[in-house]
Amino acid sequence: MKEALLYEKLGQNNIHCYLCNHYCRIAEQKFGFCGVRQNVSGVLYTHAYGHVVAAHIDPIEKKTLYHFLPGSASFSIATIGCNFHCGFCQNWEISQSSFREGAVGLGDEEFSPQEIVEEALKNKCDSISYTYTEPTVFFEYALDTAKLAKEAGLYNVFVTNGYMTKEAQETIKPYLDAANVDLKSFREDFYRKVCAGSLAPVLNSIRLMKEMGIWVEVTTLVVPGENDSEEELEAIAGFIASVDKNIPWHVSGFHPDYKFTGYQPTPEATLRKAVDIGKESGLNFVYAGNVRGRGNDTLCPICKKVLIKRKDFSILEYNIKEGKCAFCAAGIPGLFDE
Repeated sequence: MKEALLYEKLGQNNIHCYLCNHYCRIAEQKFGFCGVRQNVSGVLYTHAYGHVVAAHIDPIEKKTLYHFLPGSASFSIATIGCNFHCGFCQNWEISQSSFREGAVGLGDEEFSPQEIVEEALKNKCDSISYTYTEPTVFFEYALDTAKLAKEAGLYNVFVTNGYMTKEAQETIKPYLDAANVDLKSFREDFYRKVCAGSLAPVLNSIRLMKEMGIWVEVTTLVVPGENDSEEELEAIAGFIASVDKNIPWHVSGFHPDYKFTGYQPTPEATLRKAVDIGKESGLNFVYAGNVRGRGNDTLCPICKKVLIKRKDFSILEYNIKEGKCAFCAAGIPGLFDE
């Protein structure tokens, strides 16, 4: 175990954690909501440090980032645990495991931050992504790795639910280059019932990351009957546009999993409607995910020509030069490796 960051000691060996917006008050020997951080004799420890449960080389598009080093590879890691309990989680086997329950056989293999960076470099990755589960819950591990990655010339990416506190964001800011933030709904009751979280902190995180100069893209998993009404999709798109109309919005198709096995997959017509709503709300870049052969291309917002043509996670055509449209020279927001 490693002593955690971002907590304060209270009386009688109690602890107040302010890593995420649950702001857990943790009694002696108890765990926080995440099941990863434990109060041991009045000191907060993380069980997740170095215990990797998943490590893969992924295309950056799988994170999902379309305007950040497109076509590059990202070394992607996770530990177990999450500070949300989403009923539709597609990585629930690892995200909903916790050290509170022992996590036998999960994350037994240990990797130091230096080893992670070395693996990324050896496999010619341009970045390290902290993903699959929630990087906030393995924050200390991610932070130490991100510092070494930055020194080695690598970029750092969070794929996150956006529930980290302002203090956590300020701590990781010097090392975090990009983030894809899940905006799961625009209703407080949805966040409380389905995710065991709250909406406002996620909105604040998106705003703050943008203000900090971190490249942000937003994903919404569209679940039939839960967050797929036109009113809600308009609210989500309107919020993103109010922060920055150049933030890419990924509307992703749901498939039944975990506690949502009784639901139907998202119809393609719903995703197409969501794309239309995003564009009508003023967003310049809206993508439909989990729809084979549809909605993945990047178009110039000025001349409407195809800048990046994609098939699944592969790039078939690339028409961006020095961050500009190759046809009309309009600036295209993002980070593009020439």
